[in-house]
Amino acid sequence: MADKVFNRLLLTGAAGGLGRVLRERMKPWCNVLRLSDIADMGAAQAGEEVVRCDLADAPAIDGLLKGVDALVHLGGVSVEGPWGPILAANIAGLHNVYESARRHGVKRAVFASSNHAIGFHKQGEVLDVNAPPRPDGNYGISKAFGEDLSRFYFDRYGIETVCMRIGSSFPEPRDRRMLITWLSYNDLTELVRCALTAPDVGHTIVYGVSNNRDKWWDNSGAAHLGFVPKDSSEPFRAKLEATAALPENDPAKIYQGGAFVKAGPYEN
Repeated sequence: MADKVFNRLLLTGAAGGLGRVLRERMKPWCNVLRLSDIADMGAAQAGEEVVRCDLADAPAIDGLLKGVDALVHLGGVSVEGPWGPILAANIAGLHNVYESARRHGVKRAVFASSNHAIGFHKQGEVLDVNAPPRPDGNYGISKAFGEDLSRFYFDRYGIETVCMRIGSSFPEPRDRRMLITWLSYNDLTELVRCALTAPDVGHTIVYGVSNNRDKWWDNSGAAHLGFVPKDSSEPFRAKLEATAALPENDPAKIYQGGAFVKAGPYEN
């Protein structure tokens, strides 16, 4: 992307693991990158605006969306856990984001959904982008909700959204399951770029996964994004296959969501 496509982009969840990766990589795409999180993000650098706020604070989020051309929404609780914090950040907070986007005329969003929205599909089953949600916990429920909420805001208000069902995005895969679900940082960056710039995306679901040897997810229905992953988990296969395999009757070995399917229940 040689020329800056946007005046101001918003990145929520900028203090998180993937937010820190995208903070530097998104700056060439815009004149101003507005960063937001509930946690400390450090000082604003050249070409940045840093706004610390809570997704559950509707007035603060309304101000956050003012003057924004498009947003990449990574903010919220990013792991499985009790319902209360997930409800506040991932459900009420996401509604605040989309309501503010509507009021301020923002017409493109990239939403960090998750493979945990479909985590109770079985391993080995190949899912296309129209596969129904089968969330594997409170976190997965919130991501399935986000996919539906963003579809409503497209159908009713014309806000286009690309929902990225992110697999496992780390510097390298951490276990055998991630040989299939791994998304490299370079491929994540390319997916976000395509999601922001592809024309007429409407409401699109796409799996965030690299070009790994074994596949559970079929992105042919999202080909209009132009996303072509280049990396593969193969260089890590020998090391991970030398580790102990899970028992065949372990739910983390049976279902695509891995260990998330076994988490909880939680005390209120």
